[in-house]
This record gives sequence, C-alpha cells and structure tokens, in this order.
Amino acid sequence: MSNLVTIFGGSGFVGTQVVQAFARAGYRVRVAVRRPDLAGHVKPLGSVGQVAPIQANIRNQASVERAVKGASIVVNLVGIGFESGKQRFRAVHALGAQNVAVAAKSLGVAHLVHMSAIGADMQSVSVYARTKALGESEVLAAFPEAVILRPSVIFGKGDGFFNLLGGLAARLPVIPVFGGKTKFQPVYVGDVAQAFLASGEGKVSAGVYELGGPEVLSYRDLWTRVMRDTQRNRPLLPMPAGVAKLMALPFALLPFKPLITSDQVDLLQIDNVVSNASEAGGRTLAAFGITATPMDAVLPSYLWRFMPNGQFDRQTA
Repeated sequence: MSNLVTIFGGSGFVGTQVVQAFARAGYRVRVAVRRPDLAGHVKPLGSVGQVAPIQANIRNQASVERAVKGASIVVNLVGIGFESGKQRFRAVHALGAQNVAVAAKSLGVAHLVHMSAIGADMQSVSVYARTKALGESEVLAAFPEAVILRPSVIFGKGDGFFNLLGGLAARLPVIPVFGGKTKFQPVYVGDVAQAFLASGEGKVSAGVYELGGPEVLSYRDLWTRVMRDTQRNRPLLPMPAGVAKLMALPFALLPFKPLITSDQVDLLQIDNVVSNASEAGGRTLAAFGITATPMDAVLPSYLWRFMPNGQFDRQTA
C-alpha cells in the first residue's frame, strides 16, 4: 500500500493538526484545498517535500479524483459554518462528502475518514445539522467501511469558538447569552487529530464515533470559564432565541463572515455532548486509547491575549 494520504480541508484549524499527526507518523501528505496558493503554511508541517498542497474543490468530482488518485488513506475535513456564494450547506456537507467517498471507493482507497459533528440529525431544526447527517448517509452508502468522527466543540490555539468568546469578552460591556443552559463537551484539537490518525491506520472498526472532552458544561458556564481566563468581569444577559435571530438578520446582509447566523442560534439550543448510545457502545475517544485533555491544560495558553494587559497580566499571574 502507498503511504500517501490525501487530506481535504487540511489547511484549516483542525486540518493543520491532522496533517502534522500523519506527517509525524511518516506519511506523505497531500493537502487538497481550493486555493493552494494560500496554503503554503502547511509545507513546514512535515519534512522537506513531505507535505504538498494541491488544488481540489469537493464540489467538482474531477478535481476530487485527481487529489485522491494514488492515496491509500483519504480524510475529509471540509465543512462550513455559514453559507456564502456557492458554498452552501448541502453542496459542501452532502454532495461534497459524496464526491470524496465515491472517488475513494472507485480508486481503491483503503481507509476513508470523514469529519461530521455531534448533533448531526436528519430531523434537526438546524440546516447545518441536517446536511451533516445527510453527508454521513452519503459517505456510508458509497464507502461502507468509512469511519465517521463527530467532535463536539473543538478547542485549541487558533480555534474559532473560544477565541471568539474571548474577543467578545474583551470588547463588549455586557455579554448576550443565547441558550445559556445548552450543554457542551469541548474536545482538544490534538486529541481529535490523533483519532483521525488512528482511524486512517485502520485501528478502529468502521462506523460513527463521537468525540468529547472530560467536562460537560453549559454555554453559560463556558462564558464564565472564558472570563476567568481573560480576567474579565462582564454581566451575562440571557437572550431569548427569537431576539437572537432578529439580531442575526443584519449579519446575513454583510459581505464578510457573520458574527452569528439564525442557523447557529438554532444550534445553540441543542445539547452538544456525546450520546448515551456512543458511551454504551464504546464509540468515543476511549476507543482510540486517548485520554481526553482538560480545558484547563490548554485554554490559558492562548486566551491570555484577551486579558486587559495581555502578556503582562499573564506574567504577573
């Protein structure tokens, strides 16, 4: 078998960690992205010539097949948090996932690992969650031996969740909280990357696994944790979902990444934790032999940027 792995979406927050995991294990890594000219930062993640970005768009079957050809392992990390232009939930999460799975099967790939999300559900009120579930269905139909990983909120340096909360805590005098009682089980990006590596190497059986950290906290508790680590003291203002959706409407008209969308407000009303079925079936981080990393071991290492005096507050502490 070839020791080549193709990683779709390997230039992002999770992707760079997955690329490093495979590179350290000795694999040659193709990083398939829409704009390889903007993915030069992945090259130093391995030895000279070990990691190479190539052009591919998972909405285009021909480009997907070119990226997959010759690889023994394929990883699909591509996902979007909001819709923009041609990047629609269904096109990326369902059609794109199907394109990757079909190409992997037809070209004789040994192992396919697909990233979904906890909460993926065909009946969900969230379009994001529904299309994630549809993508899982398409993957398993085309490549029944695939491993599907559903992480909860992922934390680590460069994440889009805790860094956003930290930035808001530093700027807003009052914090509006939508879905304060909703439960989350944040999981460390390094643990997620190791789960992808183990899956790609065939160390777990096919099927769906849910990845969560050692702590289950409400959304309000996560805000409290962020303010503790940023040394901020902001009042938390509970906000009804209906009001939150009205606040999200203007962001949909702006030409840049929205602060929050109506669909994300829906997601914030749904618990994002490992299910009882996954716990009972042993389909969690434990299946990979991974001990989940606690937030306290990682969050202070990058949230210090949002302290009132930055690194100086950190040095004093």
